[in-house]
Amino acid sequence: MSQYEKLGVFYLGTENKGLDGGDQADFMLLDSRDLVTHAMCVGMTGSGKTGLGICLLEEAAMDGIPAIVVDPKGDMGNLLLTFPDLAPSDFEPWIHPEEAEAQGMTQAEMAAQKASIWRQGLADSMQDGERIRALRQNAEFALYTPGGQFGRPLSLEGMFKRPEEAAMADPELLQEVISTTATSLLHLVGITDADPVSSREHVFLSTLIQQAWLGGHDVAIASLVNWINKPPFKTIGVMDVETYLPEKERFQLALRFNNLLASPAFAAFMEGEPLDIPSLLYTPEGKPKISILTLAHLGEAERMFVVALLLNRMIAWMRTEQGTSSLRALFYMDEVFGYFPPVANPPAKKPLLTLLK
Repeated sequence: MSQYEKLGVFYLGTENKGLDGGDQADFMLLDSRDLVTHAMCVGMTGSGKTGLGICLLEEAAMDGIPAIVVDPKGDMGNLLLTFPDLAPSDFEPWIHPEEAEAQGMTQAEMAAQKASIWRQGLADSMQDGERIRALRQNAEFALYTPGGQFGRPLSLEGMFKRPEEAAMADPELLQEVISTTATSLLHLVGITDADPVSSREHVFLSTLIQQAWLGGHDVAIASLVNWINKPPFKTIGVMDVETYLPEKERFQLALRFNNLLASPAFAAFMEGEPLDIPSLLYTPEGKPKISILTLAHLGEAERMFVVALLLNRMIAWMRTEQGTSSLRALFYMDEVFGYFPPVANPPAKKPLLTLLK
C-alpha cells in the first residue's frame, strides 16, 4: 500500500519540492473528518478550484464515500474521464480535430501525447493506471441531466411529494421547506420577487402546499392548477380567500402554472430516474455513487429550481439520519457564487445557508 493510501485520508497531491529544505516532495493529505461540517474553496479564475474539487471527490470515491455534485457550468463531468489503461485510443474520442490541426498533429498523435502526459503526471505523484482502476471499482459515477435528454435524465415528477415524517414533525424545517418550495415554483413561472411574508401569491401558494402535506397528500403541478382556481380552504389568516386573492388574480396565477405544465420543454423534467437522495448516494446493490447533476443546459430559473428542490430533499434526508463523527457523504457544488447573492434571496439561498449552519 502506498504511503498516502490510508482510510479517512484524502491524497490531494504533492507539495513543491524544497519547501521544507529537502529534495523530496511531501504528500498533501487531508483528514476527511475536516469535511464533516463544511468547506469552501476560493480563488481567482483559472487558479485550479474545480481541479481541486475533482481531486477531492475522487479521493472520497476511493474511500467509498458517496457524493452528490451540483455542476452549473458543466465542468464536473470530467470526473467520468477515467482511463485505467491510459491508452491513446481512450483519449482520441475527446480530442477536438481543430485543436489537433492547430498544433500540426492528427487526432491520433494528439491522443498519444495526452496519454503520455497523463501517464507522466500520475508517475510524478506516485500513481498509475491501477489506482484509476481501483477508483472505478470502488464507486459508480453517474451524470444526471434534469430537463435534458442526454446523459441520465432525472425526473422531478415527484418533486413536491409530502416530506418524510421526521421533517413533518419538525415545525421549523417544515416551514422552511414549504417556503422554499413556494419560492421555487413562483420563480419558475416568472415571479422572481415574491417575498415569503408580503407577497400574496407566496402566502397563498404556501398555504396550499401546507394544507396538502398536513392532510397527507403529495403536491403535483396539475393539482396546483385546480387548487389555485378552487382553493380547499375559505380563509387565509382572518380574511376570506376571495378578498385576499380575488378569483381573477388566482386565474392568472393558475394560467402560469398551466402553461408551464403544457410546455414541451418542461415535459423533459418528468422523465428519467426519480429525484431521491438515497438513490443518488448508492446503487441498488449498495455501491457508493458519485452523482453529478449537470445544469449547464438549463436557463437560470430552471437551474435555481432544480438546486432548491435538491437541497430541500437533502436537508429533509439529513434530519432522518443519526449523527456521526466520520464523513458519511459529500455534497459538492461548483461555481456557488451565483446562488449566494449578498442582497437578493433566490430560492436556493436559504437551504444553502441551512447547510452551512
